[in-house]
Amino acid sequence: MTYPEGPFPGLPPEQEKMFEAAALTYARHRPGLPDAAVRLLADTLRGRPSPVLLDLGTGTGQVPFALLSAGAALTHIEAVDVSPQMLHQARQTLTPVLGHCTLTLVHAAADAYEPLATLPGEPDSGPDLITCCRSYHWMNGTTVLEMADRVATPGAAVAIMGDGSLWTHDADWTRALRELIQLYLGSERRAGARRPYAEPRRSYEEDLAASPFSDFTEHLFPVTRTWTPEEVLGYLRTTSFAGLELFAERHRAFEDEALALLHAQSADGSLVEEATFRVLLARRPEGAR
Repeated sequence: MTYPEGPFPGLPPEQEKMFEAAALTYARHRPGLPDAAVRLLADTLRGRPSPVLLDLGTGTGQVPFALLSAGAALTHIEAVDVSPQMLHQARQTLTPVLGHCTLTLVHAAADAYEPLATLPGEPDSGPDLITCCRSYHWMNGTTVLEMADRVATPGAAVAIMGDGSLWTHDADWTRALRELIQLYLGSERRAGARRPYAEPRRSYEEDLAASPFSDFTEHLFPVTRTWTPEEVLGYLRTTSFAGLELFAERHRAFEDEALALLHAQSADGSLVEEATFRVLLARRPEGAR
């Protein structure tokens, strides 16, 4: 595992600690990627002689795990995250499915990441696919896309993707849950213990349009998820808006009240989320490097 010297600009220390605390439950409770989205990503690698993936904000390694499990013939994965605990979980997740693919785990914020070395025997190597899954909103998009242009191979793709959260999902049970969270933490959505969540100043589309990867398309994948009340609580512990550290000594009281609310909202012990997983798939315009 590679550990460049800290501190890591782009993510404040309290957010680094927030994700460290969530790492143990993140892999169990965070939804994976839809199969159709994984196939879209895998298609970008077809015909590449030695496909390399750079996954920014990798968390527990969901994106590389999904690609490897779908049979993508990756030869190297560079997985970047600000949390050592997340990277430890990523190693545990990915090692059994790597096969002949090599893996480098880099402890850094995506904004500060620079490749430390080329692949052995391939001096001109670089990523053929750069992914940000449910993580781009934590990054300085301009900086990340400029870096992507420096390191990506000709014809490489950048994928920015996500599906919102149970905070943004609009259903009776999520509205009731959000109101309960606000009762405990205040009306503003939290982004860790020290500050409210701030919406990005520009849309992802505006970031891409102003970047070297201005040729992009949007792909939407409907997803139906069924949660138990207990699974929802596990998910909430991994979030920046309802992680256990935000409630301090009131966390047990919140979870007891939330569990009762969710059981009351579920007709048969399950809660349905109708989400849309969105992928912005971007490349440099034809004729560009």
